[in-house]
Parts: sequence; C-alpha cells; structure tokens
Amino acid sequence: MGEATAAVLHGVEDLRIENFDLPEVRPDDAVLRVEACGLCGTDHELFTGHIPAPYPVVPGHETVGTIEAIGDEAAAKWQIGVGDRVAVECWQACGTCEPCRTGVYRRCTKHGQTDLYGMIPTNREPSLFGGYATHHYLSPDSLVLPVPAELTAVEATLFNPLGAGIKWGVEIPGTQPGDYVAVLGPGIRGLCALVATRDAGAEFIAVTGYGPNDHPRLEMAEAMGADLVVDVAEEDPARKFRDATGGRLADVVVDVTANAPTAFGQAVRLSAVDGTIVMAGVRGQKGAPNLHADAIIWKELTVKGALGVDAPVYRRALELLAERKFPFDLFTRREVGLNESADLLTDMAGNGSKPPPVHGVIVPGM
Repeated sequence: MGEATAAVLHGVEDLRIENFDLPEVRPDDAVLRVEACGLCGTDHELFTGHIPAPYPVVPGHETVGTIEAIGDEAAAKWQIGVGDRVAVECWQACGTCEPCRTGVYRRCTKHGQTDLYGMIPTNREPSLFGGYATHHYLSPDSLVLPVPAELTAVEATLFNPLGAGIKWGVEIPGTQPGDYVAVLGPGIRGLCALVATRDAGAEFIAVTGYGPNDHPRLEMAEAMGADLVVDVAEEDPARKFRDATGGRLADVVVDVTANAPTAFGQAVRLSAVDGTIVMAGVRGQKGAPNLHADAIIWKELTVKGALGVDAPVYRRALELLAERKFPFDLFTRREVGLNESADLLTDMAGNGSKPPPVHGVIVPGM
C-alpha cells in the first residue's frame, strides 16, 4: 500500500510530522504525489489560531503534483493519467446540484465552503486532504487542472493567487482597457491583481501598503509595473492618486488587505463616480473606521464581495504564467521541506526572525 508523510496541525502552532497509509485507488478517485504547495494567508492564520480549524488537519490548498495512481473512471472524467502534473483546486464539487450545474460550485450543496482541501480533519479516511504532505488523496469530486509543460511545480503554485488576481481584479469588476485601478495591499494577491489588471489593459495602476514592512513589496510592485505606490501610513492614497493622474480617481478598487479596518474607507475615497470596489480582504469584526458611507451613495458605487475563484480563471492563470509576460521571478520566495514548515508559517505570520517572503512554498521532497 505504501506510506505518506504529512505535516498535521493539531492546534495553535502545533504542527507535527506524521505518517499515514496510502489509500487503495478506486475507479473514481486518485492519489497525487505532491511536488509543491504554496502558502496562503489563510494557512498562517490557521497556524496562529486567528482562523479556527477542525483539528487535526493537513493544511495546504495551493497544491501541485503528479498523478501517482488513478482509477479508470477518474482518468476519463479528468482527462489525465499517471505521471501528469496537475494543480488541485481547494473546492470539491458534486457536479449535480443546482449551484454546480450553474457553475457556482463553491456553493455546492454537498460540499459547500466547509469541505475544502486543507481544512478536512484527518479522522476522515484516508486523512490526506491537504498539500502539506508527500501525497494528497483526490476524491471523485475533486477539481484538477493540467499544468503547462513550461512551468515547474513551484512556479505552478502561483495558479491560486494569480487566479484570484484575475477573478477579483478583472472578471468581477469588469476591468476594461483604459481603466484606472487601485490595488489595496501589496501581498501576493495584491501583486497578482496588479499583473492581472495590467494584462487586461488598465491605463493606470496604484498599489498601497502600510508601514516600513511593506516598503520592499511596494518597490516590487513598481518593478512589476505599478504606476504609483503609496504607504498609507504616511500619505493620503486618494490625494496621491489624484496628484498622479491629473485629478482622476479609480474606476476599480481591489481591496486584498488583511485585518486592515481602515482600508474600506480608503477604497471609497479612492473610487471615481460609478466606480466598483471589490472586497476580498477579510478583517473580522473590526468594522470600517473613517468610512464616509454617504459617499457610496453620492458616487453611486458598486461594492462586490469576492470569495472564491473558479476553474476557467485558474486555467487562464496557468496560461499567463506559461506565457512569461510578467516577471514573477521578482517575487521573494522561500521553499522549505515539511520539517521546516512551522518555521516558514511563523515567518509568514510576521512572528519569526526572518522577513516573510511574498511566496512561501512547501516542497515535501526537500
């Protein structure tokens, strides 16, 4: 049967290396050998306890690997075979309920938003439901995407944040060539939203950050094509935007900040009349201080929440990565094995001795 090794989160900052039996593959499922798993902000928030988890779990939902074993039905359904490199979506979808049939499979009535890879307890057999492991079980309701041959496994893990950048920065707000855009937050999804809106033809793009820790990322944003970067701890982003554009404000504002209560107020001030604000950064119950709510009415703004990403956008993200039009190699990146994953999560949460990289990656084979 064979054995897999996984990093299992048992509680706050309690990550343990454990072994599990590999499952026998049935006709409609598969086992993936994990090559790389990108770290999301959700991962370090799970690790530090800011987001509750159904412990114990194998974290990780930005997984890329090669198919090690697959049943005939699954191979026919997914159009893949042993040895193929694929990216795994975090969602599972039954394919038959009304949300699945209409393409909104993140609201699948069978799986919903609680049955995500990286969030499934290990007491559910066969336990291997996350990317922090040498192997990942793929249920019959998995969603997998072939990875272009031009990409390494580590590069391909960017499918998830870049997909978010395309979905939140372009598809949801309907960004058009010539639009003026503001991206709030210079993390990996903010930088990916910068790339996505530029690829969509945006005329002017600003990226904001907060404080000295964000300065290297704002410099990275400039190197990747931002027309303006603003440290909102030092300067008023709306004023800086107007100064840089001859008085214009943003047609599209993409808020991917995390735990930044004042960001929504900034988004409203940055928005032009008839502008669209996409809210994708969560801030818990902190509210929105300094929000001039009447301006939403006066400017006739559209505010849209953004939760997930879907397969067509992930496919476009993989294509865009393979085209190598944008310098993703400018991202600071740290790759570690399973034994060092806790240290990387600590650094990603800002609690470690090293500055957090933009792109953290678990490589189980290291």
